[in-house]
Amino acid sequence: MTVTIAESAPPVSTPPAELSTVQLPPARKWERLGLVVLLVGTAVAYLWNITVNGMGNGFYAAAVWSGSSNWKALLFGSLDPGNFITVDKPPVSQWVMALSGQLFGFSSASMLAPQALMAVAAVAFMYGAVTRVTASRTAGLLAGLVLVVTPVVALMFRFNNPDAVMVLLMTAAAYCTIRALPKASMRWLMLAGIALGFAFLAKMLEGLMVLPALGLAYLVVAPTSLRNRFAHLFAAAGALIVSSGWYVLLTILWPQDSRPYLAGSKDNTFMDLVLGYNGFARYLGHNHQGGRNPFELPEGYQMPHGVEQRFGGGFGSGRDRMFTGEIGFEISWLLPAALLAFVLVLIARGRSPRTDLMRGAALVFGLWLIIDGIAFSGMKGGMHAYYTLAVAPAIAGVLALGVHELWRRRTDAFGRIGGAALILTMGGWAFALLQRNSGWQPWLRWTILAVTILVALSLILASLPPAKRAPSRDRITSLLLVTGVLAGLAGSVAYTAATLPESHTGGGPTVGPPAPAKDLGPLSAFRSQMSMMTGTGDVDPQLLAMLKAANTKWSAAIDRSGPAAGLELASRTSVIAIGGFTSEDPVPTLPQFQQYVNDHQITYYIVPEVTLPDSWRTDKKPTDATAPNPDPQPNPAIWRPAGNKQILDWVMAHYTEQHIANLAVFDLTAPAH
Repeated sequence: MTVTIAESAPPVSTPPAELSTVQLPPARKWERLGLVVLLVGTAVAYLWNITVNGMGNGFYAAAVWSGSSNWKALLFGSLDPGNFITVDKPPVSQWVMALSGQLFGFSSASMLAPQALMAVAAVAFMYGAVTRVTASRTAGLLAGLVLVVTPVVALMFRFNNPDAVMVLLMTAAAYCTIRALPKASMRWLMLAGIALGFAFLAKMLEGLMVLPALGLAYLVVAPTSLRNRFAHLFAAAGALIVSSGWYVLLTILWPQDSRPYLAGSKDNTFMDLVLGYNGFARYLGHNHQGGRNPFELPEGYQMPHGVEQRFGGGFGSGRDRMFTGEIGFEISWLLPAALLAFVLVLIARGRSPRTDLMRGAALVFGLWLIIDGIAFSGMKGGMHAYYTLAVAPAIAGVLALGVHELWRRRTDAFGRIGGAALILTMGGWAFALLQRNSGWQPWLRWTILAVTILVALSLILASLPPAKRAPSRDRITSLLLVTGVLAGLAGSVAYTAATLPESHTGGGPTVGPPAPAKDLGPLSAFRSQMSMMTGTGDVDPQLLAMLKAANTKWSAAIDRSGPAAGLELASRTSVIAIGGFTSEDPVPTLPQFQQYVNDHQITYYIVPEVTLPDSWRTDKKPTDATAPNPDPQPNPAIWRPAGNKQILDWVMAHYTEQHIANLAVFDLTAPAH
């Protein structure tokens, strides 16, 4: 096998390059073919059977449907085409998917296909960034491949959350920064700023988490004076502010009574959402604005520990971090090896000049990984495992750079021992992760462990005396490195392959093979009823017919965005989400709701009815089974989990209810007499 990682790299006897540029040789036929296979393969793998995910996250799917049918809803990312309230994120992701719906009609395919194509673009950026630094197209192909076979990437680039477009823009910003490094190009650095500006409009502060890494790398490496480097960074910051600030300004200048309420904010302003609910408040665990439990049970009942988390929001526990739990399965397969690769590249380039591009690129990806990893590890608020998609390009980039540098040094002890350490780290951690799911393909973890240990030992032995170089030894070393890297990737590849064909819906999708179904016992009925609150349950045909027949601006109103989104997607009618995602947004107030009703803009008010398990009672009296007439326990309580109690009480006092499939439905066009 003659494939190499860095065909044009300088021989070991040559010191690291003293110039800030590298010359990329003309592409060979197999290299061009390799890039085509990588990009087309990514497209095929990620687009194939993508509709298995249905509407994905119904919360965002409802906003995409709204934007597909209403231009103002598209502009602001409204949850409903009536433009009552937005989703709790900026609208860039909805722009892409809703524009696709405008062109091709709203469907699962038109919504999710753009997400998969973003993966192809991200792979292309990774390939371009690493190739330009290393002068090795094979290293670029490796970087793209690593990104494709990371499980969380395969999960989220086939899903409709805003993370996909955010990560694409972060990757584009890293590419532009690397393009700026060789000649201290302010133009390329400003393009990086523009990309980050739109990443901010995709998911706010998370989109800017890569910013310190890009800025530090440019400040250290760019071949110009310190004064010019700072000036270029200020220019890029200006580009970032302009590319994101126009939308912030738009929300300020647009009359509030003519646009939807910005969900998640306390005062209907964008920056409150950025700095509060989706910013520092979320990071510190204070993003429930009122401090109230939105799933507070009636007096005398208590939800068992862990049940609220399972049924009431979809967030992770906050205890799972980069190497443990679901997060470990989604992102950590190559994370330890990437950290080691970062250290090895810095050591290998230790004597290179300040303007060394390899070290500059390592700083871009390595600092990105470290900064974001520390931030995620310290996050105290609700954190989904898929948030870690934000570091997937960093892992791919720094790992590819490390493999390239070790390949370049493969004829000396540093390259061989470093390669052994890297391969053993890849294989050892893959074994540890697969051991956590030991019932799935048990042969795989042992094969990976055996191959990587054997390769690592062989590389170490190859570095021992005699030190005299031999062509046969070099060929064996090359073969060992290729074999070891491929074996180290096998665990991540397998988990990605298991992720792709599975259906992923709801607020907390997971990777890998399907978990065995759990018998919830008495909780089964409760789970079925709670599905209405998360917008994931089926809607009764009678209710659907009623909603479709409504001829008002909004067919119905219901607490929380999840149920509203579920009703919208099922009926294709506009529904008011009272209180937004957590039910704590201060809209509508009772007077506003009453005005909507008086103006005949809402037909139905809907509230779920949940039968609480008797085992949750805290005031149960013991029953003496031997008594002649034991006191029967009272009937189970019917819980109406409405966030806005004022609206619920007013509606109950003035309108007649009917019961449809665990729902109380009030016809607001027919007051009770």
